[in-house]
Amino acid sequence: MSTLLWVLSGILAYTAVAMWLRNRGILPDSVRVSGPLTTVHTRRGREFLDRLSRPTRLWRALANLGLGGALVAMVGSFLLIVTSGISAIAAPQPAAIQQPQNFLIIPGVNEFLPLEAALEIVIGLVIAMVVHEGAHGLLCRVEGIDIESMGLVFFAFLPVGAFVEPHEETTREASRGARARMFAAGVTANTLLTIVVFALLFGPVVGAMSVAPGYAVGEVNPGSPAEDAGIVDGDRLVAVEGDPVETADEFEAAIADADREVTVTVDDGEGERVVDVDRQLQIVGSAGGNPLGVTITDRPVTVEAVNGEAVGTEREFFEVIGDDERATVETDAGAVDDDAEDATEMAIGAYIIEVQQDGPLHDAGAELGEPLTIVEIDGDRIRDDDDLAATLGEREPGTVVDVIAYTGEDERVTYEVDLAPHPDREGGFLGVNIFPGTSGLALDDFGVSEYPAGAYLELLGGDAGGAADDVPIGGLVDSPLGLVFVTLILPLGSLFGLPFNFAGFNGGVTNFFVIEGSLAILGGGVFVLANLLFWTGWINIQLALFNCLPAFPLDGGRILRMVAEAVASRLPLGDRHAAVRTVTVSSGLLMLVGLIVMIFGNQIMAALGVV
Repeated sequence: MSTLLWVLSGILAYTAVAMWLRNRGILPDSVRVSGPLTTVHTRRGREFLDRLSRPTRLWRALANLGLGGALVAMVGSFLLIVTSGISAIAAPQPAAIQQPQNFLIIPGVNEFLPLEAALEIVIGLVIAMVVHEGAHGLLCRVEGIDIESMGLVFFAFLPVGAFVEPHEETTREASRGARARMFAAGVTANTLLTIVVFALLFGPVVGAMSVAPGYAVGEVNPGSPAEDAGIVDGDRLVAVEGDPVETADEFEAAIADADREVTVTVDDGEGERVVDVDRQLQIVGSAGGNPLGVTITDRPVTVEAVNGEAVGTEREFFEVIGDDERATVETDAGAVDDDAEDATEMAIGAYIIEVQQDGPLHDAGAELGEPLTIVEIDGDRIRDDDDLAATLGEREPGTVVDVIAYTGEDERVTYEVDLAPHPDREGGFLGVNIFPGTSGLALDDFGVSEYPAGAYLELLGGDAGGAADDVPIGGLVDSPLGLVFVTLILPLGSLFGLPFNFAGFNGGVTNFFVIEGSLAILGGGVFVLANLLFWTGWINIQLALFNCLPAFPLDGGRILRMVAEAVASRLPLGDRHAAVRTVTVSSGLLMLVGLIVMIFGNQIMAALGVV
């Protein structure tokens, strides 16, 4: 049974027990049960709020500032929900973020919220809710509104909300501006808390971290030589044949020059060990229509020989091929697919997935939609995507070059191409989308993927020597607002082209960092503090944005009602209450429909046979 079904079963069991206790009168009066929701009520804390509310001008000024921000966020959230709903319907397949379980703030069920960070996430959620509702209570007292009770809301055992119950009569007596400030207070408090915790995270906490030396292993390919040697996620590879390596580039250079059997020193955070890795050349990824005709799914395909000569590394593979445009590649593909050929004579070059319309290669006669394998440009041998990028980088835009390629029908053709300026770097541009590797095949002879510890540290405000420049969103950290935005999307990193979703400094990830400076005395406690700050800030701003949705009973819906009442009072309307009700109900329904479409839109369209 899936994790989601276990969770749902637990919720049903909790609901049955809680309602049985309620019906028997066993629960105290302060605990109220409604299905899986349980609320705990208290009148304590009102005296503290009375004392805290005495600088009324300060709190009103902050609330007015927050009210302006909430109005802007309301408009933004409205547009976001509408556009996201439209995108969900139009998308051929739902994105991972649109899966129903990923809308639940439940670590281990939501694939972007890891189970190992559950404690920090729950603490952050409780802090966010207490601060949010405490701010509502504070502004109630600032504006002279009495409080009936305060408390927490639990969905089964998980705290999902907090509440303040204002006295209805004194709320009605308060001015419209006072009520609007009170409703905006929770969003304002969450935003201010986010600023504080992120300032601590970006400043002294992340500033106390640096990247540990070696190659950070983020993932080990199943069935790879590294897995066979006992290397696991979270290890650092710190030496090759006894020679220390400080960075991933140094490790990859050392491995490229090493023999087929190589000795690697591994640091697992507890100590170092030496392992022997017997490398095999494996195909770990493939493009559709590649010349070899293989499709990589669950397990890799091993390359056994080229032109009858056994190979075990990428270096041996390319040494055997030399300058030949074509080679016979022998694999164990038959062990994976009964219909696959174990030996195929094929072109070796940079594989073009798509020729861009009206690009230089298209203008030179290449057909759209037909894959190409480029083997030569102006006499320079092209064997993979790196060769292609290097060769084009040496050519000036406007240069006319002869591009030799093999088509999907294995026909050798020559195109006379007038290179265009490259949009992202110096050199010429062909106007193509390239598969990373050779001939539509991603080759690997070791079997590990790097965790970009330096890039992630820099994305959180640390110093890693410009490592963030190597990731797609690295340019966003040049401003404080950019740092906040990047921090919010890091747990969803795979949706933005990052190799891993950042889950905080948990588990084996801590092996990739060292603590320095004045906080070194805390040791691993710095990682705990960083996680608490990260998830508290992340959840606070998410809660603030969610509450800005213009739908009742959220704060945004209540603020919308205040705005609608203020506008209606200045218009010559016969029934102002009906007009206000129409605006608020329509907005709430639209938000509800938008959220449902975001979550289930693609499934609904598929069930209707539309997509």
